[in-house]
Amino acid sequence: MNNAALRRTIHPVHAVLLAGSLPLFLGALLSDLAYSSSYQVQWANFASWLLAGGLVLEGPALLWSLVRLLRPEVRRDRRWLLFVVFLAATFILGFVNSLVHAKDAWAMMPEAIFLSVIVFLLGCAATWLGFSRFGKEEV
Repeated sequence: MNNAALRRTIHPVHAVLLAGSLPLFLGALLSDLAYSSSYQVQWANFASWLLAGGLVLEGPALLWSLVRLLRPEVRRDRRWLLFVVFLAATFILGFVNSLVHAKDAWAMMPEAIFLSVIVFLLGCAATWLGFSRFGKEEV
């Protein structure tokens, strides 16, 4: 494997951090939907914890991407910048969603569901951008 291919492959830890947050954000969305239909407060608690777990994984992935953005060859790549913007938007809206979930029981509805949908879709887009970028060699 040449040096250019090594630089373009994703580090396994970064891959786990990047992809690991998606099921947690999806679980938060599904928990919000379950809470809206059942009125069982425990579903809101599940959603809060799943969001926190997603942010715990998303934060280091964002930090890793920002540090990599400092490299000159990466800085010129607009796709990487778009990837970092999507990651940052996912993290920021996920944090706002966590604050909304901190409200008292039903007071978080319906904005919790809307934010959970947006956070999950942004997370999907960021993960897709990240993994579509890695492993490609220039000819």
